Amino acid sequence: MLDSAQAQPAARRGKVSFTRAELMRILSVYGYFVGAGEWRDYAIDSLGDAAVFSVFRRACEAPLYRIEKRPALARRQGAYVVVSVTGAILNRGQDLGQVLRVFDRRRLKLAT
Repeated sequence: MLDSAQAQPAARRGKVSFTRAELMRILSVYGYFVGAGEWRDYAIDSLGDAAVFSVFRRACEAPLYRIEKRPALARRQGAYVVVSVTGAILNRGQDLGQVLRVFDRRRLKLAT
């Protein structure tokens, strides 16, 4: 028998997660960099106030980038943010596609 916490959807229990469409967008960028040999591993975390997609060059290192979804900040700063390994915010906004464009500039550098 399930208790009431297990029977409720994740959103009602207070966990934030990525939707399927959001994950598809993130994984398409991730796949490009894996193909280029830049990225090799990732992790997905569903926390109480955020969902985090972390990108690693090697699994034993700190994440190179974190793509975060924070719905509580949606009205003020935008729900999506890309954070570098140093903690610098590279891009922030309401639209995930627009936020992920920070990696388009990096793609151009990889090609040269």
